[in-house]
Amino acid sequence: MNHEKSIKNANTISDIFEIVKEIVREYLGLEQAGLMVGLTDLGMHDRGFIGAFYSLDANTIIINKKPLARLFRTNPSLYNFYLFHIILHEYIHSIGSLDEAQTRQLVYEISRHYFGEEHTITQLTTNMQKFMPNLTYPVAGFQPPTDINIDFVMGIDKKNINYIN
Repeated sequence: MNHEKSIKNANTISDIFEIVKEIVREYLGLEQAGLMVGLTDLGMHDRGFIGAFYSLDANTIIINKKPLARLFRTNPSLYNFYLFHIILHEYIHSIGSLDEAQTRQLVYEISRHYFGEEHTITQLTTNMQKFMPNLTYPVAGFQPPTDINIDFVMGIDKKNINYIN
């Protein structure tokens, strides 16, 4: 399968999520069922912004919609690649890799394996600052705001929801 073409042609976050799941299943033989994905405003500040985080308690990937919206307006050709990268990173957390350095390394290895060293997706793993100079990763002990309003993405994990017709 041509994963790059699939990512470029993806129309929804759900489409990108399915590609991430397929690649992780192929590469690691692992999968996380029952995962939810939501969007919320985690804000942006003078030191940067957090693109997304994984909530172990809620089994949910939360994506910061502010930088997504800005990227969509200013660099739409990077949008799906960035979205793939952050979902892949958080999905790796969801399958049990809670160490940040280990997760970054694994995301790099998977990206290099499927897209090559020079591809934008792989470059995002090695030098996010080149593409998005204000992105920061959550530090150990990061606590998301407790009063966030999450917009859940429909159609996530459809293959594992067989009780809804």
